[in-house]
Amino acid sequence: MRNRIFFIALGALLTACQETERPLAPKPDAPRFSSSASQGLNGSIVFHSDRNGETDIYTMNADGSRVTQLTSNIGDNFFPSWSPDGQTIAFFGGLNGCCDIKTIKRDGTGLTLVTHDDGQFGNILPSWSPSGQRIAFSSDRAGTFDIYLINHDGTGLTQLTSSAGENFSPSWSPDGRRIAFYSDRNGNFQIYTMNTDGTGVTQLTSNAGQNFYPVWSPEGGRIAFYSDRTGNLDIFVMNADGTGATQLTNNAASDDFPAWSPSGKQIAFTSERSGMEQVYVMDAEGAEVTQLTSTPGHSAVPSWTARPEP
Repeated sequence: MRNRIFFIALGALLTACQETERPLAPKPDAPRFSSSASQGLNGSIVFHSDRNGETDIYTMNADGSRVTQLTSNIGDNFFPSWSPDGQTIAFFGGLNGCCDIKTIKRDGTGLTLVTHDDGQFGNILPSWSPSGQRIAFSSDRAGTFDIYLINHDGTGLTQLTSSAGENFSPSWSPDGRRIAFYSDRNGNFQIYTMNTDGTGVTQLTSNAGQNFYPVWSPEGGRIAFYSDRTGNLDIFVMNADGTGATQLTNNAASDDFPAWSPSGKQIAFTSERSGMEQVYVMDAEGAEVTQLTSTPGHSAVPSWTARPEP
């Protein structure tokens, strides 16, 4: 079974436009509902959505209000990730081919190309280092998907993994010492960690299911991820050493792509429980689930910063 990243990041982006993109001044939408206020949701969430046709990058307050479109490009843009200071967003999308890592300021200006479309599918799934100076990402420039590092200005490219399998979705530990990722190097997709120079690879999960998209908690003691180990895609959390795995969601629809709140008290995620992908939030124990987006299109893959929308 191929995981959903192949369908979203690879399949969909095969049709990404070949033309050069242009930045666009952000356009605020009408405020969405914010019934989640009782959870004390603070800061901003960035996500991608195809609500206006193409897939673009949007931000909103963490309670679902003040939705703002940041990109409007010929092509699609996916998987945004906040920089540690909440000032810049990394994402990937089509530019003169398939996929490249780009950055944009939180006000929608300053579109910057970081990578240069190497490989069949290109460069995907960016993750900032805690210092904000480097970006980890996945690329198939060497034939299969591996994890790479690059400085935020596009210099200093370094390959971290080189295995028979495919390696996706790097996530930095808050102390900057380890990177979590998932790989099928030993058969099924499992969660691993490694040092930031690629050494010390440690397998954290080992089960008959597929395990995807690890993200470190703000204090560094836990990792959230999603898995089909119970027969359906659900959100799980485990200790950073792989012990104590706990299932947080249990829904007939797919729940995936978790993102911790800056406080570590909530987790935003994507779910199809309303019929199509929308962004939801729950507390870190899996209770008090609240829907944040509700649009005709798909909205998915949240990333959360402490800085609120202006």
